[in-house]
Amino acid sequence: MYSTAVAYLLWILSGFGALGLHRFYLNKIPTGLIWLLTGGLFMVGSVYDFITLPSQVREANLRERYREALYFEKYNKKRVSQERRKIAQASIEQIILKTAKRNNGVVSPSEIALEAEIPLDAAKKHLEDLAENGYADLRVTKSGVIVFVFPELRRDISDQEFESY
Repeated sequence: MYSTAVAYLLWILSGFGALGLHRFYLNKIPTGLIWLLTGGLFMVGSVYDFITLPSQVREANLRERYREALYFEKYNKKRVSQERRKIAQASIEQIILKTAKRNNGVVSPSEIALEAEIPLDAAKKHLEDLAENGYADLRVTKSGVIVFVFPELRRDISDQEFESY
């Protein structure tokens, strides 16, 4: 953040604004160069700056905050989208687990696609990820439907409805 006191100090040190150091400080490089080459616009600009320096500092601070906001949006988009994906992933996992609990520990990709309102391929991938990490088992029912079984959510332990390998 820019300081009015520092800006006035630089104004005084630069020959009462003639060299334009205060303008360089406020990141007004083009006009700083003009002030440097013309002696503060033949001292008319220096007097103007003496009167308006507090508002110039406020403007510079606003520009800086605006730049920071743009910088954050531009360079943190990837981080923000990764956080959103993690939240979405956690939400889908919760939907999967709640559905599995309601269905005695058994879910199919189509059930999850309907519950989570996501494409069938995405539901299948989420279930496969959970199975790969050891949270669920991939099974086939006697009617040939592929399901994922969450053993810890099963109320009964019988496997009569599944094909044996």
